[in-house]
Amino acid sequence: MSTMEITLHKADGKAGKVAVSEAIFGTAYNEPLVHQILTSYTAGSRAGTKAQKTRSDVSGGGRKPFKQKGTGRARAGTIRGPIWRGGGVTFAARPRDYSKKVNKKMYRGAMRSILSELVRQERLICVEEFMVDEPKTKNAIQKLADVQLTEALIITEEVTKDLYLATRNIPRVDIIDTTEIDPYSLIGFNKVLITKGALEKVETWLS
Repeated sequence: MSTMEITLHKADGKAGKVAVSEAIFGTAYNEPLVHQILTSYTAGSRAGTKAQKTRSDVSGGGRKPFKQKGTGRARAGTIRGPIWRGGGVTFAARPRDYSKKVNKKMYRGAMRSILSELVRQERLICVEEFMVDEPKTKNAIQKLADVQLTEALIITEEVTKDLYLATRNIPRVDIIDTTEIDPYSLIGFNKVLITKGALEKVETWLS
């Protein structure tokens, strides 16, 4: 398996290199596949709970409102028809499932394509670790400043309570672990900060 190197930002401020699989972080960008996966992901997040009542769902209307003839009005069999106030809705909306099936091979292929494009555009920043000694926002801001970042999606092996509390109030910063990675989040941030340990987990997952 051929490998490639990406820059690793160390805790002492020096830059190193980390070897990764070229088949995962060096693939060509497949725009149609990425578009299909993003469409499927956003469609699956739709609630689809919108609902309206048809004339059969509305209560009442069992009695004919007035006699058929002799009133000068249009004949009517129920007060719950669509043209009556309080009646049912024509072509009423019903709960539905918007999700679209995507197999694992396509999903992983799209993730490899997105990560490779992030590397090419120098938007994927790899660091040795991202931890804080105490749950203070200023500590997390300083950690980001060490790699010249003010906003980013942070991916770690595990999101500790201190790390979550330290980053939750920083604008345009989100933190997730490797089990929560999704294509929409990866492309939604200008920079993606990932720890070396998380990078290895992602590589194992997509290999």
